[in-house]
Amino acid sequence: MKEQKNPKKQMIIFYAVTIVLIALLNMVVFPSFTQTRTTSVDYATFLKMVDNGQVSKVNIDRQNLKITFVAKGKVPVVNSKASSSASSSLEDQLQKAVQQPSNPNADNTYVTGVMPDEKLTERLLAKGNIQFTADIPQQTSPLLNIFVGLILPIGLTFLAGWLLLHMMQKKMGGTGPMSFGKSNAKIYVEAQTGKTFHDVAGEDEAKEALVEIVDFLHNPQKYADIGATLPKGALLVGPPGTGKTLLAQAVAGEAHVPFFSISGSEFVEMFVGMGAAKVRDLFKQAQEKAPCIVFIDEIDTIGKARDTSINSNDEREQTLNQLLTEMDGFDGRKGVVILAATNRPDSLDKALLRPGRFDRRIPVDLPDLKGREAILKVHAKDIKIGPDVDYHAVARATAGASGAELANIMNEAALRAVKCGRRSVTQEDMEESVETVIAGYQRKGAVIPPKEKEIIAYHETGHALVAAMQKGSAPVTKITIIPRTSGALGYTMQVDEDEKSLMSRTDCLGKIETLCGGRAAEELIFGDFTSGASNDIEKATKIARAMVTRFGMSSHFGMVAMETVQNQYLGGDTSLTCSPDTAARIDDEVRQIIQEQHGKALAVLQQNMAKLHEISHYLLDRETITGDEFMEILNRKPALEAEQPADDAAAGSGKGNAEHGESGSAGAGAPSQGV
Repeated sequence: MKEQKNPKKQMIIFYAVTIVLIALLNMVVFPSFTQTRTTSVDYATFLKMVDNGQVSKVNIDRQNLKITFVAKGKVPVVNSKASSSASSSLEDQLQKAVQQPSNPNADNTYVTGVMPDEKLTERLLAKGNIQFTADIPQQTSPLLNIFVGLILPIGLTFLAGWLLLHMMQKKMGGTGPMSFGKSNAKIYVEAQTGKTFHDVAGEDEAKEALVEIVDFLHNPQKYADIGATLPKGALLVGPPGTGKTLLAQAVAGEAHVPFFSISGSEFVEMFVGMGAAKVRDLFKQAQEKAPCIVFIDEIDTIGKARDTSINSNDEREQTLNQLLTEMDGFDGRKGVVILAATNRPDSLDKALLRPGRFDRRIPVDLPDLKGREAILKVHAKDIKIGPDVDYHAVARATAGASGAELANIMNEAALRAVKCGRRSVTQEDMEESVETVIAGYQRKGAVIPPKEKEIIAYHETGHALVAAMQKGSAPVTKITIIPRTSGALGYTMQVDEDEKSLMSRTDCLGKIETLCGGRAAEELIFGDFTSGASNDIEKATKIARAMVTRFGMSSHFGMVAMETVQNQYLGGDTSLTCSPDTAARIDDEVRQIIQEQHGKALAVLQQNMAKLHEISHYLLDRETITGDEFMEILNRKPALEAEQPADDAAAGSGKGNAEHGESGSAGAGAPSQGV
């Protein structure tokens, strides 16, 4: 087995190499940039230049035995005999070949050695225009020399290397030898979160399940007297945006204890063992701060079920194993509560969910009608609301919305009120914000050809008419052909009066028939059909397939499940669990269900052709009509029938019922129950 590289050893080697490189730069490269460029000459050349009047400044350093002088002009050539009489050393021979300065007319710096010349001072004074100085020898402490020459450069080098390494660690996410095993958990106290159960609405059942944890943290002795221990962990499960993190913060705020918050992805590291070290550090901090609450968001990142596949992640599994060990090891009576949140409970390891670890599983589902109304009121506390706002109506129109989406609806309504120059939010702002969140902003500048606009008008009217002719269907509240940024060129909105948790077979078939109404209207009026029904076809197929494979509403298969739902909180993807022959029979039955409902939609529109034209033309002219306007036109009697005398109308009532009575009573009966 290949030996794992030690990350600490790698970082120490990197540290040492960095220090050596910086030391070399300090000792070799940097001095070459700071030193003044000088030319070395022999003593005889120096005297010759003094006699020629070239020298302007002289500095005599007897301690270092050198003379530095400034002169201009070319360096004179000195007689070789005079120079040979002084000394025949190797240094004197090298001084014979003197390089000329690059600019002879400028002041150049030269250096030469100090000779025992007693007449030098007189010679310099005789010239009169030469400034000369001499350095005073100073006695320095050996300790100071060691500090300046050795300790200070090494210290500065070490500091520079540490700063460089610190910046690199910051760019790499804070990993390094100084941060091994740190959990990076954020600690919030009550004054910083400020969240309580009053800030959480629409999740009454989840709050009730968490009240016991808060009570234990407030009164631990009451439970200790009877021998009960606090559940070690509670798993919050639900779709995104339902308030799982908010609930955890509210528990900490109610209990007045420290709150550790960390995401599951923060345990995932590149080096094996670092995630496990972070888990150890997190629980160590929690034990020191007990009683406290530890919240791990998106725990499925590290808590996925272990397997024996080749692609298994050793680092993730070690982190999970350490988490399992820590949850088993700490004492529940100390008041350390582990809360975790996930959208994928089906992917978690079974060992993580057993009693003694996450003892409780608390569902945080999408809010119902009452919960949505309460959530809207919570988010409206800081917004100026007009007197005409009906929270109940908005809650009915937002079935299936999460708490985060409802908060976004309130914010969009406030933004629209400001844009329209109002000082408070009105019901119109609320309704428009609902449509904005669901279907996107209006594309008022979109140019749609008149022919396509007419097709869209008939398409949406077909949906509305088919829905209105059904008994028990949700009333039509709005029809529009204004395109939206989501890609919809128009839509028909239906809103149920009451919350519905179950769908009967009649409800499913009615929804499919309504979805087929748009395509049926295109075929009936224009003799052709467009791609505008693609989303309707997708929804209808999904409902029909669910009826056959999951709801047990099939006439051929009965109560047999042939499809399983995966990730129910994240889209609800499904997978078939049947043979290929059975899958082909399922496809045939799904096709048959949709064809039957499409035929019913065609029949409804053929019986109400006059209303289809009338409502479509009205919609084409107005672009948007309300449910009340739609029902008023649908229930309106034809002009010829209204102009007949009373007794003629009575005499011809049989004919009228034959032509319009059946569809009219159905149109007036079904919507009238919900209007």
